[in-house]
Amino acid sequence: MASKQVPKQVEQAPPGLRHIAVVMDGNGRWAQRRLLPRTAGHKYGVDALKSVVRGCIAQGVPFLTVFAFSSENWNRPADEVSALMDLFVQALRRETRELAAQGVRLRFVGERSAFDTPMRELMQQAEDLSAANTRLVLNVAINYGGRWDLVQAMQALQASGEPISEESLAQHLCLADVPAPDLLIRTGGERRISNFLLWQIAYTEFYFTDILWPDFDEKSLALAMADYAQRERRFGTVHPQAPGLRVA
Repeated sequence: MASKQVPKQVEQAPPGLRHIAVVMDGNGRWAQRRLLPRTAGHKYGVDALKSVVRGCIAQGVPFLTVFAFSSENWNRPADEVSALMDLFVQALRRETRELAAQGVRLRFVGERSAFDTPMRELMQQAEDLSAANTRLVLNVAINYGGRWDLVQAMQALQASGEPISEESLAQHLCLADVPAPDLLIRTGGERRISNFLLWQIAYTEFYFTDILWPDFDEKSLALAMADYAQRERRFGTVHPQAPGLRVA
């Protein structure tokens, strides 16, 4: 949870911070508070994502994964889902070349079969156009769920006949070639994971903020990173200075 005492902002990513994951929550509430349709919040949410991408590039974070549309989001009102799909297509057409020019590699993780052919083709084109970029890998989780990710990994293991182990399962997850998230940010005031990267966040640091996603910007990102810099990550061990512990 975000510290009550506001930390000093950082100008460069803290050591060890390589991968940030974000649950971009609060678009609908942001719009409703302004007496706007919920879809307006999603449009402004695209600008917030662009701001966070800029922040990650500026501060040297090489991996960013965002939760754009969960496998449960299909249960939202049909008109909102349709508007979200249209917005996604528009964003792909409008932003892909600019992101690629900034050195961003775009990747989409999730079950694509639910989308129509033109949308799948746009996703593939964006991946192909940016495939050689290394400045920032932007993973967009769309029609994604952590449980689905685990099930499809298990199915792939079963089909291959490989022995089941933590290592073999991890190799079949959607982000198998990406380091586990070091920091997970959730905006909008909720304190839950919502079926996002369930395997990968076993030792991830969490940062929850009441800021609604369209208002989250580079300054907000810097504050989250500064809060992360104050954490002590032990990965199940103890600090070498812990009382009673002998250090060889």
